Amino acid sequence: MRSAISSTVVVATISLMACGAVRTIQVPATSPSQTQLAQLWVDPGSAARDLFWGIGGEQRAPAKDAVYKMKARDDSGFSASYDVEGPDGIEWSAKIGPEAQTEVVVSRILWGLGYHQPPIYYLPSWTVDVGKGEMKRESEARFRPKLPQLTHLKEYWHWADNAFLGAPEFRGLLVAMLILNSTDLKDDNNSIYELSEPWDGATRWYFPRDVGAALGETGKLYPRRNWLPGFEKEPFLAEVTEKGVRFDYKGRHQELLKMIAPDDVRWAAERLSRLTDSQWRDAFRAGNYSDADAARYIARIKEKIADGIALRVDRRVSND
Repeated sequence: MRSAISSTVVVATISLMACGAVRTIQVPATSPSQTQLAQLWVDPGSAARDLFWGIGGEQRAPAKDAVYKMKARDDSGFSASYDVEGPDGIEWSAKIGPEAQTEVVVSRILWGLGYHQPPIYYLPSWTVDVGKGEMKRESEARFRPKLPQLTHLKEYWHWADNAFLGAPEFRGLLVAMLILNSTDLKDDNNSIYELSEPWDGATRWYFPRDVGAALGETGKLYPRRNWLPGFEKEPFLAEVTEKGVRFDYKGRHQELLKMIAPDDVRWAAERLSRLTDSQWRDAFRAGNYSDADAARYIARIKEKIADGIALRVDRRVSND
């Protein structure tokens, strides 16, 4: 299903080969209005956002010692997930596995830049009541509450067809996800939330959700996510010219990268550089990374940021 927002005014048409057919991306002549843009991005302001607790704050965090009642379990995706209910009646989506950590970290960083993200939290272990009096101690999980003020719409928005294409903030979102090695830029991970009242500057949010396929290697066939050695060794910018940039990105949907210009890379890198050292540490602490691993991740990200600001080719050698 296509999003209700679409681009109408065109100044450039980029025809790309995708899945054996020509895919056309229409670039609008003008940027979206501030009201429209606020549905995707808001200026985070001069005060540093709390990247440990995130948008939901400590008050919405799941109780560590509670027993969560299972309502459903889904094993169809890369990571298994539960729908559970806490003792206070709040329902949660709990994703287990290696993406639990990365999703929290990537979500925190995107929100720190001003992009909308739902409240999510990390629990290193937790207890689920699977029924008939059986209690199971589960592994690490990403917990996302199903709040009554947030309505998740059934339709999703498209990377290549939306009202934000003309905005550097939109293309900067793509760059930020590339810096974090988000390896699967698929449309059906893009969510739309309707809000019962304004929150974070808007009553409708457009954002990438389920962003855990990151912080590892990129690739098309089961790339390893949440893998520090792979993240450290994979290059970022492969070529920079006056006309464009080429990324050392091996994931799906590479046609989307044709939209990105050198100025977009610099825009995203400069804004990432505004995050404080404390914010970087808090984002990884929220995902329960050790101080040593967090320091290595942050060091590599800052290398990419520096290359993006200077528009330097990353000279790292890929093993591919």
